[in-house]
Amino acid sequence: MKALIQRVKRASVTINENIYSSIGQGLLIFLGVEKQDEKSNAEALAEKILKLRIFEDENEKMNKSVKDVSAEILVVSQFTLCGDTKKGTRPSFDKAASPEIANELYEYFVKCIKQSNLKTETGKFRAMMDIELINDGPVTFWVEK
Repeated sequence: MKALIQRVKRASVTINENIYSSIGQGLLIFLGVEKQDEKSNAEALAEKILKLRIFEDENEKMNKSVKDVSAEILVVSQFTLCGDTKKGTRPSFDKAASPEIANELYEYFVKCIKQSNLKTETGKFRAMMDIELINDGPVTFWVEK
């Protein structure tokens, strides 16, 4: 399971020109689910992201987690994170989980994140979405479990 996380000042998901979800300061998480992933991967990744100290403290050091600052979270499924670009010029998605398994694990990951009691919003699985964000920093990390 892979996540590209971005610290944001705000972010939103628009579907068919209608705002579907939005958050203020927090994390935008793009989530990719691979064939070998299981619920334990979702649990470990969610725990890691919730504890990751990427928000600044009073000394402007990255010492606080999303939980420490009571920030918000937006989770968007993105199978293209599982794309392999090592050969040729067309990405291969052989490593991506089937839509059924990916959706199940995406939903489970969101459930794990929501246990933090932070405001958590989502995109819509398999929908064509416009993602708008104001990156804070910019601060962006690649996290795998």
